[in-house]
Amino acid sequence: MFQKRQNYTNIVVDILFKRKLLYNCSLSFNYNSMVRRILLILSVSILGIYGGLQAQDAHFSQFYANPLHLNPAFTGSENCPRVALGYRNQWPALGPTYVTYSASYDQHVNLIQGGAGLHLLSDVQGDGTIKTNIISGMYAYTLPVSRNFAIAGGFQASYVMKTIKWDFIFPDMIHPLYGPIYSTQENPALVNDHKNYFDFSTGFVGFTEKTFFGFAVHHLTEPSESFLRGSDATLPRKFTAHFGTDISLNNRNYRRGELSLSPQLLFHQQGQFQQFNWGIYVNRKAIVAGFWLRQNFQFQYDSFIMLVGFRQDNLRFAYSYDFTVSRLRNSTYGSHEVSFAIVFPCHEKTAKKRVISCPSF
Repeated sequence: MFQKRQNYTNIVVDILFKRKLLYNCSLSFNYNSMVRRILLILSVSILGIYGGLQAQDAHFSQFYANPLHLNPAFTGSENCPRVALGYRNQWPALGPTYVTYSASYDQHVNLIQGGAGLHLLSDVQGDGTIKTNIISGMYAYTLPVSRNFAIAGGFQASYVMKTIKWDFIFPDMIHPLYGPIYSTQENPALVNDHKNYFDFSTGFVGFTEKTFFGFAVHHLTEPSESFLRGSDATLPRKFTAHFGTDISLNNRNYRRGELSLSPQLLFHQQGQFQQFNWGIYVNRKAIVAGFWLRQNFQFQYDSFIMLVGFRQDNLRFAYSYDFTVSRLRNSTYGSHEVSFAIVFPCHEKTAKKRVISCPSF
């Protein structure tokens, strides 16, 4: 499959069930909880240690609520100081699988004639079995091309800190009746417990008053992130393209700007994996609702996403839920995501600068 978490878990499902490494009708221990734990730990270990599968980035369904994570060209897009917070809990039915935290600050700075920002991200897999912390500094410059069109270009420099805890359960440790009672043949001396590296990304956004489009490339140098000594498992470049527009609906019942539709498209390509989001925001005064589908170009559907949000002046809050529609739908019970953002007042001269009219979530 195309999505980060789902691809690795599907592979482990094949290992567990198709090859029947663990299944035994006479198991005397708690089969469901045991399989869930092994499924989680094996997927994390395959992802983090051996590099036989290429890793992908954490993602957010509310991609515009995390604009600096989506595209560094959005840095300073509000002009005034902006603080954005995000939280995602993916597949909680499987236990402490994938939890991601995001925090960012950005604003336009007259002294450097552009937007400056700081982005912090923490991705916790398997209750801390693998933990990734990223700190990023960003800069973006906006160039007016014409009276109605402008381009913003951004650059991002990141420092990535990954850690791993060596407490996995491997298949050779498991007795068919009594569970994990054996010692593993895996050698922990071949594995580093941490991996730190620098990373760089870039992007641009073109926009008018109502429409915008953008493109970003993350991991320009394709850094190595393998924990295994002597291995060079590189993090492949991620290519992102996005498009959106705002359509105001005017009639007798609504004043101008009270009701609008915002169709949105988002595409990710990283290594051999694809992710295509398409949907729409419905804006009614302070209330925002969103509906999306996430799939790939082979029409393999992953999730149906629903969002409800609130916008009042410079305060924004939203909750979204991913309904899993793939073959994992009976095991994961979806994903939860929450975002919060606040835009602070800024200097009058800065406030007059052109802003990108993109969704809040």
